[in-house]
Amino acid sequence: MATIDLSAAPFNLDDEAMAWVAATRDSLSPRDKLAQLFVLLERGTPQEVAEEVRSFRPGGITRIYSDDLFAEIALARDLGTLSAIPLLVSADLEGSRMSLPFGTSVPNPLGLAAIDDVEATSAISTIMAREAHAVGLNWSFTPVIDMNAAWRSAIVGTRSYGSDINKVERHALAQIEAFQANGVAATVKHWPGEGYDDRDQHLVTTVNPLSMPEWEQSFGRLYRKAIENGVLSVMSAHIALPAFVLALDPDAGAEAYRPASLSKVLNEDLLRRELGFNGLIVSDATPMAGMGDWGPRDAVLPEVIISGCDLILFSDDPNADLMRLVKAVADGRLSQERVDEAVTRVLALKATLGLHRDCPEPSIETARHIVASEENRLIAERATARVPTLVKDVRHILPLSPHKTPRVLVYSSGVILPFVPQPLPLSLPERLEREGFIVTVFTPGMEVSPKDFDLVLYLFAEETLLTRSRIFIDWTKLTGSVFGAMQRFWHDMPALMISFGYPYYLHDAPRVPAYVNAYSSSEAMQAAVLEAIMGRQPFSGTSPVDPFVGSEQGKY
Repeated sequence: MATIDLSAAPFNLDDEAMAWVAATRDSLSPRDKLAQLFVLLERGTPQEVAEEVRSFRPGGITRIYSDDLFAEIALARDLGTLSAIPLLVSADLEGSRMSLPFGTSVPNPLGLAAIDDVEATSAISTIMAREAHAVGLNWSFTPVIDMNAAWRSAIVGTRSYGSDINKVERHALAQIEAFQANGVAATVKHWPGEGYDDRDQHLVTTVNPLSMPEWEQSFGRLYRKAIENGVLSVMSAHIALPAFVLALDPDAGAEAYRPASLSKVLNEDLLRRELGFNGLIVSDATPMAGMGDWGPRDAVLPEVIISGCDLILFSDDPNADLMRLVKAVADGRLSQERVDEAVTRVLALKATLGLHRDCPEPSIETARHIVASEENRLIAERATARVPTLVKDVRHILPLSPHKTPRVLVYSSGVILPFVPQPLPLSLPERLEREGFIVTVFTPGMEVSPKDFDLVLYLFAEETLLTRSRIFIDWTKLTGSVFGAMQRFWHDMPALMISFGYPYYLHDAPRVPAYVNAYSSSEAMQAAVLEAIMGRQPFSGTSPVDPFVGSEQGKY
């Protein structure tokens, strides 16, 4: 087995912990060593999760939490008894709607970038980590250190800290420090860097098109900084970096476009040797087409481990995938040395988190004291109030008043979420009614006459979306007809457009006279936007991206 210095960063293990790693690894059967290389996605009931963990004995799980805090605490306590080896319990703690459903409502990365206050990012990240730790979660697949360069990207969207590398670096490092200081391992993603390709890894292998000097000045800098600051894990994604591969082999051909998740060159040569990363590498989700596009699963699934990832993220059929690894070991494609190396790093991460010791079990009493506490709520609300960003108001429509524009027509596409089949309603229209406005929400087929209204309000709430290639204003769907799609009422009455997510709708509506970005569709953010548009709170946010997408057209 290749020598791994577990006493070095980022693991920094003492002799006792290193002895535990070695003894635990060597005590495992060949089958259980391979099972340690899986992180299973668990959406089911606590009983279903417990049964799969008991039977499969994975290295970790990613829990999609319900809103039942008591049940989730009970599951967390059970998990400690279901496996002889402690589990990595992970989630994507990205803020906004990618948060614990029972936790404090916090802004997403793009919202925090709009505040651009590292102390605020540290405070919000600390809340996220402490609440997660209180329910037994010990690993997060964040921060995202992608760049909002290709503005049409629906997959980067609001998950990034924006398009300014200095801002991305400041806030990502703050989150790493806060997470790992509070018992939650951080992960930087998506290696080797996303944001210059506007396609989605869930649908296709995306490409980082930068030259190596350009990459070094951007993503190379970000990953080196994260590694210097002790980040414990890196997510190797279904992204190609042809410049690096072609520099080694100008005749690489198709291999130049091999995704990092399956690339020994990108994981071993670039990340480990050139950047010096000694921590754990986890693949991005393996059911994604960005990996499956490369070849049949029988061939590519073992390649995840062969090519340098230490953990396989998610599986539609864990037992079948386990057998794929068994066969790869049997036929020599996957060496036992490489298996042992990966298992060593998996166990080392667990030891770094203190899981090899007798850790206190999560308790409902402790969780109730920490999760969604009044103190956390107040800190998060103060941060959230600073997020809304007034991009333009060329006709001085704001602040709104029920005396000035009492009758409001609302066009809304609702809250669009990846795993929810139908849009959810926004609460802002109801909040406006409570302020004294007479609100009419447009429905297809409704006859609209400008003389019946004093204000038209366009509301969109599409944060980062999976398996959707583009986010844009679908005027036909919004208005219910081809002819409605061509109508614009902002010359007949005041008009305000608010985005609770994707920040680039001015590309589709450059002449709308007033436009606000809020980056997140949470209830807390809708409340904050109401305060701002009513003039009771200032618009404090500054755009972390170019909302005009390089065009002067939308400024007027």
